[in-house]
Amino acid sequence: MNFKRFLSLVVVLTLLIAAVGCSQGQGGSATASTSQSSSSNSSQNKIIEITFWHAMGGNLGAALNKMVENFNKTHPNIKVIAQFQGNYDEELNKLRTAEQSKSGPDIVQVYDIGTRFMVDSGWAVPVQKFIDEENYDTSQLEPNLLAYYTVDNKLYSMPFNSSTPILYYNKTAFKEAGLDPNVPPKNFDEIEQYSKKLIKKDASGKVTQYGYSMAIYGWFFEQFMAKQGALYANNGNGRDARATTVVFNDEAGRNIVNWWKKLVDEGLAGNFGRNYDDTLNAFTAGRTAMFIASTASLKQVLDGVGNRFEVGTGFLPALNNSKDGGVIIGGASLWILNTRSEEYQKAAWEFIKYMVSPEQQLFWHQNTGYFPVTKTVYDMLEMKAHLEKYPQFKTAIEQLHTTPINRATQGALIGVFPEARQTVEKAIEKVLQNQATPKQALDEAVQSINKAIENYNQTIGK
Repeated sequence: MNFKRFLSLVVVLTLLIAAVGCSQGQGGSATASTSQSSSSNSSQNKIIEITFWHAMGGNLGAALNKMVENFNKTHPNIKVIAQFQGNYDEELNKLRTAEQSKSGPDIVQVYDIGTRFMVDSGWAVPVQKFIDEENYDTSQLEPNLLAYYTVDNKLYSMPFNSSTPILYYNKTAFKEAGLDPNVPPKNFDEIEQYSKKLIKKDASGKVTQYGYSMAIYGWFFEQFMAKQGALYANNGNGRDARATTVVFNDEAGRNIVNWWKKLVDEGLAGNFGRNYDDTLNAFTAGRTAMFIASTASLKQVLDGVGNRFEVGTGFLPALNNSKDGGVIIGGASLWILNTRSEEYQKAAWEFIKYMVSPEQQLFWHQNTGYFPVTKTVYDMLEMKAHLEKYPQFKTAIEQLHTTPINRATQGALIGVFPEARQTVEKAIEKVLQNQATPKQALDEAVQSINKAIENYNQTIGK
């Protein structure tokens, strides 16, 4: 790749992601320094200090910091300095700036849709290198997660905080409406039927409880494409060969937007906009009886609802009877950068192995809602007791294990995914606001994204 051309791409994409704004995840501003840590010069008791950039704020950040603290206590020769860098988009912007001067961290957490860019950047050492060197057993890890982060037969990064979308519903409202509280809707038709029974209005006719709601979030659109077994981009979602176009303006894409608009137009679904938390808060406040959200939000939902009503969870609803359909994993993974010598890279690998160990993944799951990336966690008595106490957590796990691994469910790899997701959200907004038909909006979105992909591919010389 021509370095000057790639550098120009970095500048362009930095501006694009800055325009995208906060991703649906952790908010806040970065306060951590990007300065490099230095290791001790003592040859006898040398301590290798490595810097870890992450995007976990709030309760997620607290859990992560506890894991880092435990690692440092149990690994006296390695010290990990964890630094919160804001949300995923902000973090990736800072990484681009830092890597231009080779002053980046040793480990960085990058969200799923940053995978293609990270591979193309050349900034990372594939974790496959360390796996092969010590014959690390990857069979203990969830195969769906490995499939997402494997590019050209190499595992580039280690899955860490992984999630899928699930249906949340108000069991108490179901009972009041005469619906079975243990049988959530399985498809779009049932969501419509259930919503007609769940909707509530006051004396003036104002809706006080919608049947269903869903934030205008591009990730959900991608998930419903995969649920139909449909591709988001050409060339096998960019996995058989580099993607050159997105192809979601087909029947599968129109199915999603048509169904979404129908529920909103009929007054059955609430539209709380593009802010993910606004829809979540509407559910916890009882303003909507069902909504779609990440399994990583489960603890937040349960805490927000408290004792006001009982929360149930179900699989992501289907649009058709495709046996190839399923969900795509979301969240983020851990990347080892080539900023410093192999000594630091190996220390980073030790930290990553610790973070995906059964004990740490149990702690992470219990305190966040992200499901374990390590299968052996399910054999632990503590995990079995946790799932018995909080059966809502089982849904995402069962959904993951029943999802077939294919090009649709692996998810797309495109270098301009942050921009693409934003473009799709704008298209959906236009449709819901009667500014365009589903076909018009999706055709315009595809045209815009394809131009961005073309520019990206040309810049990196592909």
